[in-house]
This record gives sequence, C-alpha cells and structure tokens, in this order.
Amino acid sequence: MQVIFTHRVSRAASLLAGCGLVAIATPVAAQVAEQVEGDEDVIIVTATKRDSTIQDVPFSINAQTQEDIQKSGVGNLEDLSRNVAGLSVQNLGPGQSQVSVRGVSAGQVVRDQPGVKEQVGVYLDESVISLSLFTPDLDLFDLNRVETLRGPQGTLFGSGSVGGTIRYITNQPLVGVTEGLVEGNVNLVDGDDLGWHAKGMVNLPLGERAAIRAVGYYTQYGGFIDAIGPAGGEDINGGERYGGRLALTIDTGEGFSITPRFIYQKITADGFNRQEIWNLYANPDQADPTVFDEREQYLKLREAFEDETLIADLVVEAELGAVTLTSVSSYTNRDILVSRDASALSGSVSVDLGYPTAAINLPSNLRDTTDVNAITQELRLSSNGSGPLQWVVGGFYSSTDRFYRQRLPTPGYAAATDATLGAGTSAAVANGFPNLDSPYNADIPYELEQIAIFGEATYAITDAFDATVGARYYDFEESRRFVSGGLFANGDNAADTTKSDGVSPRVLLSYDVNDTLTLNAQASKGFRLGGVNDPLNVTLCSPDDEALFGSFQSYDDESLWNYEVGAKAQGRGFYANVAGFYNDISDLQVTLDAGSCSSRVVFNVPDAHSMGVEAEVGFSPTPGLDFVFSGSLIEAEFDSTLPEPLATATGIREGNRLPSVPEFQLSVSGSYEFPVSATADAYVAASYSHVGNRYTQPADQENNPRTFVHGLPFRGAPADASTTVDLLLPSYDLVNLNAGVDFDSGFSLVVYVNNLLDENALLSFDRERGGRARLGYRVSTPRTFGITARQSF
Repeated sequence: MQVIFTHRVSRAASLLAGCGLVAIATPVAAQVAEQVEGDEDVIIVTATKRDSTIQDVPFSINAQTQEDIQKSGVGNLEDLSRNVAGLSVQNLGPGQSQVSVRGVSAGQVVRDQPGVKEQVGVYLDESVISLSLFTPDLDLFDLNRVETLRGPQGTLFGSGSVGGTIRYITNQPLVGVTEGLVEGNVNLVDGDDLGWHAKGMVNLPLGERAAIRAVGYYTQYGGFIDAIGPAGGEDINGGERYGGRLALTIDTGEGFSITPRFIYQKITADGFNRQEIWNLYANPDQADPTVFDEREQYLKLREAFEDETLIADLVVEAELGAVTLTSVSSYTNRDILVSRDASALSGSVSVDLGYPTAAINLPSNLRDTTDVNAITQELRLSSNGSGPLQWVVGGFYSSTDRFYRQRLPTPGYAAATDATLGAGTSAAVANGFPNLDSPYNADIPYELEQIAIFGEATYAITDAFDATVGARYYDFEESRRFVSGGLFANGDNAADTTKSDGVSPRVLLSYDVNDTLTLNAQASKGFRLGGVNDPLNVTLCSPDDEALFGSFQSYDDESLWNYEVGAKAQGRGFYANVAGFYNDISDLQVTLDAGSCSSRVVFNVPDAHSMGVEAEVGFSPTPGLDFVFSGSLIEAEFDSTLPEPLATATGIREGNRLPSVPEFQLSVSGSYEFPVSATADAYVAASYSHVGNRYTQPADQENNPRTFVHGLPFRGAPADASTTVDLLLPSYDLVNLNAGVDFDSGFSLVVYVNNLLDENALLSFDRERGGRARLGYRVSTPRTFGITARQSF
C-alpha cells in the first residue's frame, strides 16, 4: 500500500498527471519513470483489496498521488473531480457535495432527506466514511493517493458503491524512518478576501519495530458571496477547517502488524455559496425593486455550517503461511449542523395564511442537526503466494445510529399564530415539542444494521489471460421513527422498518496482447438500499401538490448491471487508454422537489441507463515537456415514462436526461520543466477544464425555460408575479496556471492562479418551497491567486 517514486523523475510530468485526467492508466510521471528508471517506479493501488499496479487492475481506475495533488493545487474532492473522467460533483455547500460516477445520478439530495443512501462509496484507507447528503470534505495533505474506482464495486465494497468508490489512501507510519513536511499558503479570493493554511507532518521511529506518524492542519477559507438585508455583509461565506491524524504502527517483522489510528476534523462555514435571483423580501416585483448582482444573496439571519468528525480505526494484518488475515475495525462519530436563514420560507407560508406584515417579516432560523455513531468490522483472508490462483474472502458488519433533528425557531411566531388563527393554536399543534415559536419540529432517529459475506478469485488461465469471479451477499435492516410537530407539520408519530437482502456478482477478464497493450472486460452488479419517505408537510401543500406527491411512500432497492470493455496501452513517453461502458439501471431512486409542500420525495423509476466512453492520451515529445488530453462522453437517460400528470411534474420521461450529469467533460494540460541550477528545477504549467451542461433535478427539463409563479402579494408585488428561469445549467470552462521551483534541499515554492478567467459557474439550482420563497444557484469559487511553500526533511 505505497507509492514508490524515484525522486528525480520529471516533476512536470507528475504535475500533468494531477492537472489532467488519469482516466484508466498510470499518470504520465509514473509511466515515464517506468520507461526511464525501471519497473520499481510504479504506483501500487489496493482497489481489489490486494496490492496491484494500476495497469494490472482489470477495470477502469484513476489514482492521483500526493505529488499530483501538491503540484496541481487540488484542494478538495470537487477540484479533483474535474481531473477525473466520469466523476462529477454537485456542490451544495461545504460538506454537502454529492458525487456521481459515469452518469449514475438520482438528482439533488438535500439535508432534509436523511434516509437516502449514497450512490458512491467513500473510504478512508480501509474504513467506510460514506454518509448520504454529507460527503466528507477531507483535507488532502499527506495523502498517498486518491483512488477513483469507476463502475459498481458491490462485490468488495458493498452498498453505496453502485456507481463507483472513492478511496482516500493516507501515508502510513514508516518504521525506521525519520521524516517531516511543513507547508504554508496564502491566497486571495475574488480580489478582496484572504485565505491561508498551515500544515505539517512528522514520522518518527519508536525503536526498531514501531513508528508514529502525526499530521496537523489549519485552513482559513476566504469568502466570495456578499449579502444584502439586515444580516448583510461582504464575503459572508468564509470558513475554516482544522484537524489532524495520529497513527501508530507496530510491525514485528515476522508477518504481523497492528496500526491504531485517530482522525479528528472540524469544518465551519459562515455562509453558503448561494447566488440569488429572487427572494420574498428582495425582488424586482416589489414597490422597491431589487435586482441581485453576481454572487449576492439576501439575509435576515447569518447562516452557518459545522461538521465535526472523529474516526478511530484499527488495522491488524497477520501472515498465516500462504494466506494473510486482515481485520479492520472502525468507529465514526459525526456531529453536523446546517443553520439556514429560512425567513423567506416561513414568510411565504405566513402570506398564504393571512398573517400581518410584522409576522411575515419575522426572522426564522432552520436548524438541521445530524448525529451519527457508526461501528464497522471487516475480517478477510487473502492469498499471498505467487501461484495462478489469487483470492480474497471475508465478512463485513456495520451498525449505525443516526439521529436527525429539525427545528425552526422563529421568535414571536406563536403569538402571531394565536392572534391570526385563534388562541391556543400554537400549543394545540405542538405535539409535545416545547418551543411554541418553532412552527416546524421533527425528530427522526435511525438504526441501520448490515452484514455481508464476500469473495473474489482471480485465475491466470495463461501467462497473458486472467479471469476474475466474485460475489457479495448482503442482509440489511433499517428501523426509523418519525415524530413531528408545529404549525407546518402534520403531528406525525410513526415507526417503520425496511429490510433487504441479495447477491451482487462480478466477472472480469484481462488479456495482455503484448508488453504494451492490455484488454479487459467486465460485467458487474451494484446495489443501493431502499427506504421510506418522510411524510409530506401537507399543511403547506397546495391541493394539486398534495394529490400529486402524497402517494409516494417507500422505495425499493436500486440495482445496476455494468458492462465494460477497455484497453490500456503504453510506450516510451506515451500512453493511450480508452474504456466504454453501459449501465442498465433498475428501480433508480429519483429525488424530487414536492413543490409548495417544502418536502422532497424519493421513488423508483423502473428503467434507466447510462453509457459512454472515457479516454486519455498522454505523451512527452521531449524531456521535460508533457501533455495530457482526457475526457468523457456520457449519455444518461430514463427508459421509462410515468403517466401524466406525473411525467410533466417529475421529468420521468423516456429520453430525458438523468440529473447533474454533464454529457461532455474535457481536460487538457501542458507542462514544461527545466533546470535553473545544478540543484533546482523549475516548471510552468497550464490546465483547461470544460464541464458540460446539466440539470439539477429531472423535472427541470420539462417546460423549460420554467416560469415560477410566486403568488405572494407582499410589499407591493402583484399576486401573479413570476420569474422565468432557464434550468439547463450552462457549461463552464476553467483555466488554471501555476509555476514553481523545486530544490534538492526539499524546499519548493509554487505560485498559481485558479479560475483565471473568473468564470461564475452555476453548479446547481436552488429553490425554496418550489420557488415561492426563493430562487438562486450554487456557484463556484471565483478567481484566486495564491502562493505555497513547502519544506521536507
């Protein structure tokens, strides 16, 4: 589980691997190193839960190394996704990014759908850290690599890997080695807000058989969103991230090792990357009209996000003759707060109920909290010999307690409710919740338990032809209780249980045509567990929306069959790789906005598909000069049509696109490295990324451009006021430049500018209460200048 590099290979080539898409093959630097320095300069990955080179993995995989990440300026998973073919990240704010691979996407899943399961599994080394709605935004410092496994990984990685799996692989403690690294950065965001970070790592031996590795980091993020209104200000979406890792390895040198580890991280943000175009309190239809500028929003209350994560895991490995026993135990605790200004939401309901202006103007704070405690245990045996048969078998158990709470504190609302709707109304609808000024309250505790048995075996039929067969049996049970109260709620008090079991198989074939060309093919099945929808907020629904969406209750497991063929070719200073795939999706879990109900529902679409190609070409025409051209072309569509009026309301119509997936994605990178002295090399590099157009939700492509009729006569706005929006999110292009100097002493200096052309990319469409309260977009980070210094020792 390591990356082995000769230090003086082309650093510029390595930069290209980070800037470009390492679609199916080894990055340029590693491949050039293989030709120049020999077979020891290869990247070792563990995508099959066994050490293997990328070229020998018989399916499509990307691996970006620590050097790639450092040189390309990648700071998070969203940045990384632009460098990986077929990987797409929908940014819904800090810690709330949603990931899809190869077009397998069900639409925007937001913070108040805690029962929805993830479609891409996320791992930190051997430990599962996936959590639907909240993809962990891990710091990338001192990572060995990030692996992106495309296609379903249900055999070895289980539920949540229906589209693929992302693995953050950290550097492990090195016995007998003393080393360290410090890094500092200063950056200027949008020309007026400073960000910075300081990070450090140290690896220390503890005698001859043990070592400890400690990592610490602090990052201050510059903001770029301005706000008008009572809680207005400049750069209101700044934040910080801090944390660290501490790992201890004890290796007897006789085939036994034990590695306990602790990880802590906390992220806070002072606001969200939301750019508004219409708000109940500020819009062009009022007597005092407001037109929003780019990267601007309206706030009555400041917003916040917090994500505190603690992970403790223990990995034990023991060689028992011809087999290796591996035990992975992990515990995860996460506390998440999403605090939003919901004044427009509450105010829009108050307009409908005939409340006076003073009550409509009350500030309202929607607070979503998620508390998660999870334990997992995996035990597996794998062969460690050199014979033609290699295998791995194991068992997996997980238990997760997840408590989701939602509150809407609105000081003064109980008095306004009782004055308008009758004395005692607020107490009568409370359903036991004590704060009568909160018109919506919900407690939703979940208990999830899963067991699985898995195995995979590879047999070398000939020296050139390998066949792999694998399968996973899973048994899952989820128990949930839903209690709600307040004027906007239904007064629910219900419990339900969801159970599921099944088998996910996989077959892989790999054939070495010669030393430079490998062909592979696979058929594999992935799955995503089903669940139960939360009840609609029927007190907020229009009669039409209640009738349309009220019948969606439980939803079944989603399954996918992936069929894939690929080729990996490489030569001296050159590689070309391509993969084609077809995903046949059954019972796709689609997420929909239930209009005026301020609710969201999930239901199954019988048939859908995604198919496409991923391709990459990299070459080095002369020493120090490197290029990478990479991209993906994906068709992801529904193959079922719902009866009207559901087809128009949901967008589930044969031929309509699956949401959040660009049809075309391209990255082009170039770099030139040259010596500036006997002890230093310099490089300059540029990258261009293109992300195609997308829809946020399936229904967005029906009756588009869409006219949202607000129906809220407030502050002089007419009752028929409307806003027309093109819901096809436009494609966007990003240009990054950087240059640096690396010294043999271990010191390096990098200057960069990201988003050179200051593209204001629209990442997803944001609507509150079906557009009656607020309309806007999540937008990308603007032009950023920065400088980074590193010193290794």
